[in-house]
Amino acid sequence: MQYRTLGRSGLIVSAFALGTMQFGQAMNMGSLDQAATTDMVKFALDQGINFIDTADVYSRGESESQLGVALRGLREEVVLASKFRLPMSDTNVNRSGATRVNILRGVESSLRRLQTDYLDLYQVHGWDSHTPLEETLSTLNDLVRRGLVRHIGLSNYLAWQAATALGIQERRGWEPFVTAQLYYSLVGRELEHEWMDLAAYSGLGVLVWSPLAGGYLSAKYDRPEQAPAGTRFGEAGQFVPFSWEKGRPVLEALRAVAARHSVTPAQVALAWTVSQPGVSSVIIAARSTERLGENIRSLDIVLSDEDRRELDRASHPGTPYPKWMVLQLDQAEDPRTRTLEPGRFEDGGPWEDLRQGPKG
Repeated sequence: MQYRTLGRSGLIVSAFALGTMQFGQAMNMGSLDQAATTDMVKFALDQGINFIDTADVYSRGESESQLGVALRGLREEVVLASKFRLPMSDTNVNRSGATRVNILRGVESSLRRLQTDYLDLYQVHGWDSHTPLEETLSTLNDLVRRGLVRHIGLSNYLAWQAATALGIQERRGWEPFVTAQLYYSLVGRELEHEWMDLAAYSGLGVLVWSPLAGGYLSAKYDRPEQAPAGTRFGEAGQFVPFSWEKGRPVLEALRAVAARHSVTPAQVALAWTVSQPGVSSVIIAARSTERLGENIRSLDIVLSDEDRRELDRASHPGTPYPKWMVLQLDQAEDPRTRTLEPGRFEDGGPWEDLRQGPKG
């Protein structure tokens, strides 16, 4: 197992984190019972994973409850993260959102279900447009001051939203976010447009969810109707949006690279994601310890420059404005004193190459 710091904190976490959406009976993501959950957790720890990520909304609390049982006597061995913000009731509208009321209720409920008196990382599960940001941030700061939470993170924010929150925290002297839990995969590379730069500049550690795009990057099927019963994609459907047409070249590249290394396409996809700059940990989930072990072994894969070029050519989404202009000016060093041929890169490549992404 490899270990990394959790963003700008001093906390050390495994490069892979154990995801827990499959714990419990209510989410159609695997529905593991208590015995299977306990086996999965102990297996993960035996493989060197020390980071576990859950959320109150996973199976409406069942995931946290089963995880709490599985961690009896093991709590101090793990970095434990949970999340709040999504609805926890069909009738009580105040059991949702990033409000002070819901955060305080949420953390107390999560601690009770997890059978612990603190969380190593507590994350906002998404932006709340209806609650003043200062209310959310001040409440999270209070949780850290009270010792209920060690560190705080965000999830599913736009880059400007995260930058605004970090600015408020700095001005007020409040506890800062140290992580950003975000979707990132070979068919979902939008984070590279702005988010990765913000994370690097601000010291946020990126925690990746759904690195296999809900199972699509296992390359076991080329169309949604081909997803076999008993797989996550077959049961839960397409959880993250992507173009199946644009995804086919990615699957072809994954199969080619996997064949060179005698591994699976899924392992190649995970190896690519976990080795990307700025990634603190990649959250992986599985229905069986066999599949979890297979995923963990992707850390042993060393992708060559040729492998990376092939994967990049197949998956690069192109670069939107203004990033292609920013990169162009960076390549020009100081635009006040240096002149480039209009429409050309420093290395002679056209601007259009940057906007459209790598070519064949």
